[in-house]
Amino acid sequence: MVRNLVIFGGSSHPELVERICTILGIQQGGLQTTKFSNGETSVSIKDSVREKDVYVIQSGCGHVNDTFMELLITISACKTASARCVTAVMPLFPYSRQPDIPYNKHGAPLAKNASISSKSEATYTFESVPPSPRAQHGTQGLLPVNGSNSSRGYFSLDREFDRKLKVKDQNWLPEGTGEINTGYKEWVAQSGTLVADLLTCAGADHIITMDLHDPQFQGFFDIPVDNLYGRPILQHYITSSIPNYQEAVVVSPDAGGAKRATAIADALKMDFALIHKERRPRFSDGKGNATMMLVGDVANRVALLIDDLVDTSNTITRAAKLLKDRGATKVFAIITHGIFSGDAIARIQASALDKVITTNSAPQIEHKLALGDKLEILDVSKIFAEAIRRIHNGESVSMLFDHGGP
Repeated sequence: MVRNLVIFGGSSHPELVERICTILGIQQGGLQTTKFSNGETSVSIKDSVREKDVYVIQSGCGHVNDTFMELLITISACKTASARCVTAVMPLFPYSRQPDIPYNKHGAPLAKNASISSKSEATYTFESVPPSPRAQHGTQGLLPVNGSNSSRGYFSLDREFDRKLKVKDQNWLPEGTGEINTGYKEWVAQSGTLVADLLTCAGADHIITMDLHDPQFQGFFDIPVDNLYGRPILQHYITSSIPNYQEAVVVSPDAGGAKRATAIADALKMDFALIHKERRPRFSDGKGNATMMLVGDVANRVALLIDDLVDTSNTITRAAKLLKDRGATKVFAIITHGIFSGDAIARIQASALDKVITTNSAPQIEHKLALGDKLEILDVSKIFAEAIRRIHNGESVSMLFDHGGP
């Protein structure tokens, strides 16, 4: 019997909350969530949490903004009700895919377009440096034009400098883009630091999540963050459900997931292949999609696409087609977080994928009804239940990183 422990479940994934409570042998805490007609969220706690350890389970799926705000209000309500410690359990961490820097699809400048002037072509060395950032527009450095003493006869050195650089930058563009590279063209919100600040300000004392899309998110918090691994579950599926799995090939659908895929390949002593995306306009397919190139051999073998998160499924379906074109007999997509938003389900149904395997970190009931036997679901409730039990009892959770649960 676990004492002084209360678990509240948000509205994003009630099935997972129920499974975790069943494993721990406790009843889910009373929590009432309502919405006003204007969309505002109201949360009421029905059980006493004074001097108790509270775990609020809310996955970043569905209507992400609503569920995240619900999580923040619930955490704040628990702290107001004198909870000793509040832990946010987020199997799927929201906003983890948004980069802090705008992504430029043009890629690096092509060599033939990298001329500094029309008379000479650029030569690059190890000492070469990028051009200086734009000077800020201002009133400093005014010089008279044509000897005029009138204020209208002045021009800014900064603006003239900008004009020259603007012409100069034209030569750094890939052909046919029609745009001018002026350095920082836009600012985007740093969602990682913002989400961390919101959770901390709401009163969260601890975060539990799984397979962060970008592990650097842990560094945005000044509270403990336990990033559990889905890899042990995926490895167990491969060894138990893929016949002659060591003859198969582990494939990463992009360079960003290479470390994740190679970790599984090395642990299971399997071959590895990588799909490289070339985003330069010269290699574009004309539809805004990068050209995909396979590095490795999958001919007459089963290919296992390993990824942490699938949303629109554009990447894995295109990767599956490429693998089948290169002679793969079967293609399985094995992923941790299956969001499947938009037309992802229809895309998977029409794709070359033979099966998709994902965890229930996000609700999968509707997806299972649509895909049938083409979708297989792995349960993560045991991992999160064991993590909650160990943290509540002051035990180490390092075992979960290696084995994925009891």
